[in-house]
Amino acid sequence: MLRNKFRTGVLITGGVTAALLLAACNSGDTASSSSDVPTITQSSSSAKPVLPPTSSPSGTVEAGQPAAPAPATPASNECKVADLDLRLGGGDAAAGTSYRALVFTNKGGRTCTVQGFPGVSYVAGDDGHQVGPAAYRSGEKGKVITLKPGDSAFVNVGFVQVGNYDASVCKPTEVRGLRIYPPHDYDSAFVANPGTGCAGTPPGNQLTVSTMQAGAGPA
Repeated sequence: MLRNKFRTGVLITGGVTAALLLAACNSGDTASSSSDVPTITQSSSSAKPVLPPTSSPSGTVEAGQPAAPAPATPASNECKVADLDLRLGGGDAAAGTSYRALVFTNKGGRTCTVQGFPGVSYVAGDDGHQVGPAAYRSGEKGKVITLKPGDSAFVNVGFVQVGNYDASVCKPTEVRGLRIYPPHDYDSAFVANPGTGCAGTPPGNQLTVSTMQAGAGPA
């Protein structure tokens, strides 16, 4: 009789324990699956936030940073070929060379300046190819000349009588006129002046040019 009571107690105790374990498991599953409980990730107290660099050590601009504006380039005050009307004026002759004034007139609406030597060479053919060496610069570079609209400056161009050279060296060639580059300009203009130039390299200068001077030169 006593043995039966003992077995019954053990069974009851075991059943209670199993029930408690099952309840605990169900309680844990419910807590872990609940969407109302946020998951919090603990970070180390020694960790520091990493901030993006404000500038590059090499001086380059980082992505997302505004670029500094480029310094303004002052506009050139020099006269360009588009500002100028070119023509050959009067002149004189001496010792096998004739001289004529090449006149630069400011035809634009702005005041501009000229200084130094223009580029001058003979050209021929429909393509305007250069014939022989360009004009030799004679004298020193002059002062800056200011041209208001309508004002003029000029240079003296010397035209050597190429017939005085040995024809086998000069290689006389018919020319249409002159290609003119204003001082410090990469664009050119054409001035008609038919004649004869040296396609070869003569022993002297077939063309000479002086520095800019104020005015329109000889009439």
